[in-house]
This record gives sequence, C-alpha cells and structure tokens, in this order.
Amino acid sequence: MRLWASRVLGAQGDFDVLPTIGSKELIALLPTFLEAKNVLYPEVAYPTYLVGALIARAQATAVDFDPTQWENADLVWVNSPSNPTGRIASRQELQSIIDYSRRTGAVVASDECYINFPANPDGKLPLSILEVAAGNNTGLIAVHSLSKRSNLAGYRAGLIVGDPVLINKIREIRKHAGELLPAPIQAAMTVALGDELHVHEQAARYIARRAILQPALELMGFRVEHTEAGLYIWCTRDEADMQSVEKLAALGILVTPGHFYGDAGSRHIRVALTATDAQIGEAAQRIRDSLRNA
Repeated sequence: MRLWASRVLGAQGDFDVLPTIGSKELIALLPTFLEAKNVLYPEVAYPTYLVGALIARAQATAVDFDPTQWENADLVWVNSPSNPTGRIASRQELQSIIDYSRRTGAVVASDECYINFPANPDGKLPLSILEVAAGNNTGLIAVHSLSKRSNLAGYRAGLIVGDPVLINKIREIRKHAGELLPAPIQAAMTVALGDELHVHEQAARYIARRAILQPALELMGFRVEHTEAGLYIWCTRDEADMQSVEKLAALGILVTPGHFYGDAGSRHIRVALTATDAQIGEAAQRIRDSLRNA
C-alpha cells in the first residue's frame, strides 16, 4: 500500500497508511476521532461530510473553494474530483488549502475517491494533495476507496494516507473501537492496488458512457458544468432540480436532484454513469426519440 501511495498518489517524505472499512465510515467518524469542534466542507458535497460533523456535535459550515475567506476550523474536507460535480481542484487551489492548514493548524482531509477517472481520454489525472505537499504531510490525510477504483464496493475496502502522527492517533482509537479491517480484505486490497490495468479499463468505460449520454442531455437543453472527472454528469436547465428529475423520470431515466448535495445544487441534477453500457445507450436513445416526437 505504501508503494502504491508513492507511485500513484505521489506521496513523499514521512507518511503512514491505514486500511479502513471503506471510506464512508471513516468520513462519518473522523470528526469524532479528532474531537473536532468546527468542520468545513464543500457547499455542494457528498452528504456524509455534514453527517460526520453532526455525529460529533461539531459546528459544520459549507464553504466555497477560497480558503482566504474561511474561518478557523479544526477539520476541513476537500473533495477532488468532486461528488457530485466532477470538479477538479487545481494545484494552486490545493496549495492554498495546505497553506491554510499551516496557518491555522486545521487538519485537511482530502477525499480523492474519484481520482482515477478523468472525463476524457486525454484528461490529466487529478492531483492528490499529498503530491502537492511535496513531502511535508503534517496535518494532511488523503482518503481513498477501492469501491470506485476497483469495483470492490461490497468488500468495504478503503485506506487513508498521510501525516503519521494523525494516522497513529486514528489507528489507536479505531483499534479499541473494534474497527479493524479483516486480513483477507487487506490481502485483496494489496492485489488490487498492485494492478493499474483494470483501473484504466474502468476509466475507459466511464469515458465512453459519458460520450454517449452527455450529447443527448445537451440536446434536451441541459448545460453540463464542471464534470471534469468522476462517475457522474452534473448539469442544469436553469430550473428547479425536481422539474428536471420529473422530465427524465417520464422517460424512465432516474437521476439525483442536486439539492441532495446542498442548497447550492438545487437547480442541478447528478446523472450517474454506473449503469451498463446498454442502459446508457438506451437512455440516450429515449431522450433523442422524445425530442423527435415532441
């Protein structure tokens, strides 16, 4: 796992690795483990960041990607590529977040579960915050999951990489709480992390599905925003999200309303690319047929 972190994430310097029971339980419990009182998370985001802060009874604040405007916090969640938007944080943005951590002492947890999936064949893979840190990993944790990378969702296989002092603290708490990942799962993770071919093949599937479905959605009047990486299309018709949901549901296409990810997403929808190739093709055809018959 350390070799994978160095080779794929670009981790340098002194860092540790800790297997976790997927990434969701780690995200939900990290504020409690760290005794965080103030948590920052993206304004359009995976709901578990907020849930974790609520479990810890911490103050939770949704923020945009501008650390110069952030108040001091104990824990900051970064998500690049983003779920649901697919937005990729630039090197400069990640550096600004590291600078914020150095200035305030906040722990930065970078959720990088979609890092392997650019939106097009020529797309450069997003950066891990550990690569940007260039060996100074103090206060930094990168969160990863094999659920997406290797389609191992049922295995509940995840890991965190970063500041060895922080990870040792988390390890000790998890050990006494009985949150130990079984050895057979860790062995399977080691094998999966040692192979990048299957990851590239899966990335190619998502790229191909996006190329089929996105043009159909655009013909229907949707404007795709961000969607630079990940497993989803984030789009809007500048209407309430439930109106968009209902229009697509009438065609037998199920999508997620953007308000599930925060009020800032209330005029967007998230369209997953996790259906089969045949189902994605059928969805695109239904959209085109409906436009011809309108």
